[in-house]
Amino acid sequence: MSLTTMPSHAADSTRFDAPVLDVVVPVYNEEIDLEPCVRRLHAYLSAHFPYRFRITVADNASTDSTAEVARRLTAELPGVASVHLPEKGRGRALKYVWTHSDAAVLAYMDVDLSTDLGALLPLVAPLISGHSDLAIGSRLARGSRVVRGAKREFISRTYNLILRGTLSARFSDAQCGFKAIRSDVAERLLPMVEDTGWFFDTEMLVLAERAGLRIHEVPVDWVDDPDSRVDIKATAIADLKGIVRLLRAFGSGSLPLGTLREQLGRNPLPVAGVPAGLTGQLIRFAAVGAASTLAYLALYALLRTGVSPQWANLIALLVTAVANTAVNRRITFGVRGNDGAWRHQAQGLIVFAVGLGLTSGSLALLDHLSTKPSKVVELIVLILANLLATAVRFLMLRIWVFRARRVNTRD
Repeated sequence: MSLTTMPSHAADSTRFDAPVLDVVVPVYNEEIDLEPCVRRLHAYLSAHFPYRFRITVADNASTDSTAEVARRLTAELPGVASVHLPEKGRGRALKYVWTHSDAAVLAYMDVDLSTDLGALLPLVAPLISGHSDLAIGSRLARGSRVVRGAKREFISRTYNLILRGTLSARFSDAQCGFKAIRSDVAERLLPMVEDTGWFFDTEMLVLAERAGLRIHEVPVDWVDDPDSRVDIKATAIADLKGIVRLLRAFGSGSLPLGTLREQLGRNPLPVAGVPAGLTGQLIRFAAVGAASTLAYLALYALLRTGVSPQWANLIALLVTAVANTAVNRRITFGVRGNDGAWRHQAQGLIVFAVGLGLTSGSLALLDHLSTKPSKVVELIVLILANLLATAVRFLMLRIWVFRARRVNTRD
């Protein structure tokens, strides 16, 4: 699989008569629903969409008469095209049509038209104007109106919570079959998307988010199709496998997201007097630091029952320092892959030594001032010393340990 982020054809090859919007309807054995869907969509676009459009039926390996229906619609309706792929897979069909389309904006919707078509223009308008890079219909956004059963509602919300917990996804609805993308973004982003099935949408959105692209969300009116033939169990398993695959790819740094960010990503807005990325780094470092401090205090209190204050402080600080460096490396400063990991840990231990000097020195000073300080006073002194050590740690990590990667961090 090619991971190039360069466009597949020159920008000046776009024809002046090319459609602004290409709406893809991926289908598999939809001989009954296909015709009413395309006719309704065509009528709506003809009456309400102010730009040139195309509707492309993407038939992926149907075994019924879906292909015949698609050919007949192509012959009867202007602006309707059809493609037949010999292999099954919704993601495969979308990727094929989108990478071969000459339209400026590429969209897709499910054949059941569960999403109200009134959301189509709000979906693609930010892409036509250049304000956003991708757009998704969301059934979970404020203002959306949804009619569906409790089971599907639970599955959808659970899936999106899993995405937030594992992949740090910030978009609200990965599964709604109502999405759009700018063609120049698709040319560079889609070569990285491996999935050919239902996880295609999620993978595309996660990669776009990691590359710093702007995702526009539109609240939609959505009515569940009771005749849906999606295999929920098989789809859930495939989605979980896709999540694991992405986690491995992000951990190894095998995806050229940095290159894509340089070409298409939106850099943080400059703030006078504040270095780029500093605000986001401080927030993430504070969160990691709070967790590290709690872990340190718990470990110190546990060790203090059997060893002296100095030994308890040394062991607790060493354990949490190694973990702190690893977590800050990935989350705060955005360093991916294993390159330089041992060097960063070695430098982190030097930073740890500075923190150890501050905390141990505070304990020694306390011991000098009071022969038998209470454990409460001991903990208060350590907390104050740790606050100072934390500030020093952040400065050393930012200026020294992860200095080379600072420009690529997420705001």
